[in-house]
Amino acid sequence: MPDRTDRASFVVLLVLLAVPWSVQTFSRGGGTTFVFAWGLFNTAPPNATFVWDFFFLYTQGLPDYIYAWPISVVCYVLALASGFVGLVFGREDPRVTGGLLVVAGVAQLSLARGFSVQPYRTAWPLGTLAFVVVAWWLYWPAARERFRAVWS
Repeated sequence: MPDRTDRASFVVLLVLLAVPWSVQTFSRGGGTTFVFAWGLFNTAPPNATFVWDFFFLYTQGLPDYIYAWPISVVCYVLALASGFVGLVFGREDPRVTGGLLVVAGVAQLSLARGFSVQPYRTAWPLGTLAFVVVAWWLYWPAARERFRAVWS
């Protein structure tokens, strides 16, 4: 069972930075908002808000479900660090990396659900799908072997 993340797997982890983690659409001419690890991009009017600005400048009156976003970012950054350690040093526990991706996905699902209960807004949790697929595809086979080794 490999303890090393290969370059292709690490690139897949990096690609999650470019995937919108959540997409909110507005039925009353409000455009679309894309939530990424780095921030938000709104289409109407076109503008970007970085995650640190959102939480350190615009913190007044944020609903609780918004805090799922930085939780997912932290979990993703830790998964990325775990994959990097596996790539560079050959020491990675796929249960940790995959588990962090799944937790990030669950947090994104919570964020999308919170956005979806608002009037005239629909949220699509693309990050949840992306994180779970990457965890299953890249890390589940090695994690399953680790579980088998522990329980045998």
